[in-house]
Amino acid sequence: MSESESWSARHTRLMHRVHARLTARARAATAFVSQPEPRTIGSFNRGRQLIAGNLMFAGHLVESRDAMLWDLDPPDQAFIEQIHGFSWLDDLAAVGDMKAREVAQRWLWGWIARYGRGGGPGWTPDLTGRRLIRWTHHAIFLLRAQQPADSEAYFKSLAHQTLFLARRWPRAAPGLPRFEALTGLLYAGLSLSGMERFVAPARSALARECASQIDKQGGIPTRNPEELLEVFTLLTWAAAALEETGNKVDIAHQEAIMRIAPTLRALRHSDGGLARFHGGGRGLDGRLDQALSASGVRKGAEGLAMGFARLSASRTSVIVDASAPPGGAASYNAHASTLAFELTSGRRPLIVSCGSGAFFGEDWRRAGRATPSHSTLALEGYSSARLGREGRVQGAKREMLEDAPGEVPVEISHAPDGLKLEAGHDGYVSTHGLTHARILELTFDGRALVGEDMLLALKAADKKRFDRVNEAAGGRGIPFHVRFHLHPDIDAEVDMGGMAVSMALRSGEVWVFRHEGEVEMALEPSVYLEMGRLRPRATKQIVLSHRAMGYATRIRWSLAKAHDTAVAVRDLNRDDDEYFDS
Repeated sequence: MSESESWSARHTRLMHRVHARLTARARAATAFVSQPEPRTIGSFNRGRQLIAGNLMFAGHLVESRDAMLWDLDPPDQAFIEQIHGFSWLDDLAAVGDMKAREVAQRWLWGWIARYGRGGGPGWTPDLTGRRLIRWTHHAIFLLRAQQPADSEAYFKSLAHQTLFLARRWPRAAPGLPRFEALTGLLYAGLSLSGMERFVAPARSALARECASQIDKQGGIPTRNPEELLEVFTLLTWAAAALEETGNKVDIAHQEAIMRIAPTLRALRHSDGGLARFHGGGRGLDGRLDQALSASGVRKGAEGLAMGFARLSASRTSVIVDASAPPGGAASYNAHASTLAFELTSGRRPLIVSCGSGAFFGEDWRRAGRATPSHSTLALEGYSSARLGREGRVQGAKREMLEDAPGEVPVEISHAPDGLKLEAGHDGYVSTHGLTHARILELTFDGRALVGEDMLLALKAADKKRFDRVNEAAGGRGIPFHVRFHLHPDIDAEVDMGGMAVSMALRSGEVWVFRHEGEVEMALEPSVYLEMGRLRPRATKQIVLSHRAMGYATRIRWSLAKAHDTAVAVRDLNRDDDEYFDS
């Protein structure tokens, strides 16, 4: 199977190269017949760093002032994809001065000179679509003060890439890569002279992808919140470009936007960032608000949103992974995070997931996917789902999740003083005969979250399996740990003679963690993994350790604001840009 997939990936890459060269003789587009507004949001600080020669892509920093981007020796595939996708144009355009424009022009025309004939690693449908969108968005910025010969080369390359996309977009992987390819093709058809014939087929194909890839609840198969945001953003850009040029948006396209918007609202924490699950991060600053505003959809989701449950009160948000992880090919980036939660108070994340380690190497990537990297219960040495067979996704080797929870019952209701979530999963039944159940109650004032974690042997067969495992362990019980990973900005220390942990937020709030029963509590090292860093950030985690000795074991704990913490805190502290910090 692996060999077959490997051959298929090689064949696809070869055919991309063939078609990239065949379309190199395309008749050049001569001008824009219309031009979409530059909706991509870049980072001013990242743009300034690029101008200064601090080139950071995919977690790698290359310091080279006045460097030609294409002369660099790329450290990995992720680095290659980031530079050939041209998302860095957003950052240079955010600066927008003469130096930024000179760097952008030198790198863009450098790409045309080196790869414009169809060579190099950037000729894949998703990267070409991403590139076309940026070249179109920032055309005025790029073409200012350019010679006629340079403008001609620019339009010729746009035509070349458009014809390549028209031939190869069906070979893009379903999901975000295909949405990028089709949005780029649609942009080109709407914007470039002589490319109008691609509008109708791109619009129809985009509608079909919306119908097949966006489910009735506004979710996608990977259950990655940040990936859902990227898809949603592309759909809103495409809809706006169609409307601005007097073209009709397909019903399936518009309905997908209507379904996704409430789901993204439910996945947004009180600080505006997305829940970080299944390989996704917080999302680019400003992108979620911009996309939601552009959609015009104001309603929120009811019940679970893409398998996540949300409890919120008075600017405290709790988001729980309340469904089984993705399966099959969609699990290539999925995490064993069932029943894990994150908590944000106002503008400050408190309880988090470690996040995706994809940009720090394969070892960190694997570690970030494991259950102990999430704020939930895990049996010692086990995850609630296991990394299984290796397959190829988009040409890269990836391990799929296997032996994942099959049953994840969830109920959200009103408690006497707040909201209650009751959920469970059977991820440990096959190995230990144990079901993990979790109850979370958030008070109406948002000042306290009370939790209870249970390990239960429910059926006769489960009890027999538990007895066998316990007997093999010498009757000492099954060790397990409940983890609460803290954001790096939290100042935490053990308090009250080891019975509590006090956590101070930069806003001035103080939260206190307590537990009940004969449980070992420790404050241990942890890591916070996020894109845009040179290395993982050191942080801490609260760990409750215990042993399941019988058919029912439970731990109760609570997170609450300290009594002297004000009801409303004016959080005026600004976070410094830490783009290159460790």
